[in-house]
Amino acid sequence: MANVLDLRRRIRSVKNTRQITKAMKMVSAAKLRRAQDRALQARPYAQMLTNVLESLVRRTDLYNGDSGDVMHPLLVEREEKNVLVVVIAGDKGFAGGFNANIGKAAQLFIDERRVLGQNIDLEPVGKKAIGLYKRKYPAAVYEHKEELYDNDLSKHIENIRHREAPIEVAAENPTLLVKAAFEDVTALAETIVKRYEHAEIDSVYIVYNEFKSVISQRVVVEKLLPIRKLGSHEVTALEEMSEEQKEAAGKAAQSAGVSILEPEESEYEREAKMFGTADVDYLFDQSPERLLRHLMPRYVTTQIFHALLESIAAEHAARMTATDAASKNAGELIDKLSLTMNRLRQAAITKEIIEIVSGAAAL
Repeated sequence: MANVLDLRRRIRSVKNTRQITKAMKMVSAAKLRRAQDRALQARPYAQMLTNVLESLVRRTDLYNGDSGDVMHPLLVEREEKNVLVVVIAGDKGFAGGFNANIGKAAQLFIDERRVLGQNIDLEPVGKKAIGLYKRKYPAAVYEHKEELYDNDLSKHIENIRHREAPIEVAAENPTLLVKAAFEDVTALAETIVKRYEHAEIDSVYIVYNEFKSVISQRVVVEKLLPIRKLGSHEVTALEEMSEEQKEAAGKAAQSAGVSILEPEESEYEREAKMFGTADVDYLFDQSPERLLRHLMPRYVTTQIFHALLESIAAEHAARMTATDAASKNAGELIDKLSLTMNRLRQAAITKEIIEIVSGAAAL
């Protein structure tokens, strides 16, 4: 059994741990506010881009009148044989079940697709997702070929994919969450769009934690390509927060001064929703078909950027809740250890008194 000195050392250690978790909670709360504001600021742009595309769709034919083919390759639907799954997790731990829930939802989706005989390509975003899939699945193998022609005046460069397993990690994105810059997301979206246009993949899904407020979150598997309806989120699977998780998140937010209410619609968002909705004819500098070809990839970029921002906010909310629970558990452990230490001290004092009384009586 531990003595009083050992208990004092352990109480001091737990108190230091509680100070760290309390500091981490306040840091996560501050980062959550910034991430939430950033996600809200991106909504008007996404809404306005959607309205512009919807306006263009109403004013142009999506199908070629002669051949009947779809005018834009991102609208083409094919049989799903090769599926790309973008998994957005976090860069750090101490976030409770945040990363585990995303990994579980992604794995469930992958298993369902493998039963159908589909090949899966993974693009993990965040160090936690990369570490998970690097251990489980092999990386994709590419052969770099260079071919000279026109009397060695020109060179053709091509990377040929050699699939060795039904599930492979096609690419990794370890730095995308550091700044979450729109330019970096654009580069990721361009590679995805290019692969889809070349029919290397037949559909694209994105797994992330959708964030509305601290107590309104859910892990979703959303279909990104092909685009079926502009502005709508085609969710194929989801996992809601439990009542216990909502209650814990609400208490953590209340103690940190973070609002648990879903942010109200701003004036910019209302204006963005109204933009381009009037049933009138607009004059375009370029043809609607050309604008549609240019804006469709930007729409995909915006969808990925939106998912990235919401996932970052959800990660900070999960870390704030987890560190708050850790602080409370540390406090309870300190009380329990203090009670045990006081009992040991009392027993030692009582024993000494008995020994003194017994010695005096013997005299």
